[in-house]
Amino acid sequence: MCGRFTLISDPEKIMNRFQLQEIPFDLKPRYNIAPGQMVPAIISESGKRKIGQLKWGLVPSWAQDEKIGYKMINARAETLAAKPAFRNLLVRKRCIIPADGFYEWKAMDWGKQPMRIALKSGEPFGFAGLYDTWTAPDGRKLHTCTIITTQPNEVVAEIHDRMPVILRPEDEQIWLDRERFDPLLLRSLLAPYDFDEMRAYPVSPIVGNPKNDVPECIEEIC
Repeated sequence: MCGRFTLISDPEKIMNRFQLQEIPFDLKPRYNIAPGQMVPAIISESGKRKIGQLKWGLVPSWAQDEKIGYKMINARAETLAAKPAFRNLLVRKRCIIPADGFYEWKAMDWGKQPMRIALKSGEPFGFAGLYDTWTAPDGRKLHTCTIITTQPNEVVAEIHDRMPVILRPEDEQIWLDRERFDPLLLRSLLAPYDFDEMRAYPVSPIVGNPKNDVPECIEEIC
């Protein structure tokens, strides 16, 4: 599961990293992004990458109620092709969700210790995501997304039994290419990220409250 993440990298770095021409909204540092909030997401249209904002928690176009989004913040890589909510989206509604860290809670003798997991380099990376548009009875349109998860690598396995799919930079264009659909190729991208490039460290329990979106959330504690 991936239920919290961070995006504190400056906009210029995000633009360079993800080959964007512009960011058409105010991209502020986010230290504790939670489900139900708006998150940056990247898609490709006519070969050009664009970034916008989607609500985290997928509401399929056929859903009866938007409340289903709170149950669909993640999608399991192993069952994407079998789930009606995700099967069609995998064909042409794939996105990348920029991040530079995510949180999981590690079981300890005394309780649960929140851990931040990031690249050793500190650089931003991209989660593999799916998106859809739902139309409310009153005509209002809601654009939402979900983050795909997979088996954990050696770093995450000590903390949790799932991890978000982090795409390798060289695979991102394949994931975004809506003109090509090769299910076997796409599934091969949904693998655990190289553990040698990642680290995990303990952080303050204040991250348990999504109202706490402050630099102290990412500070390592002893």
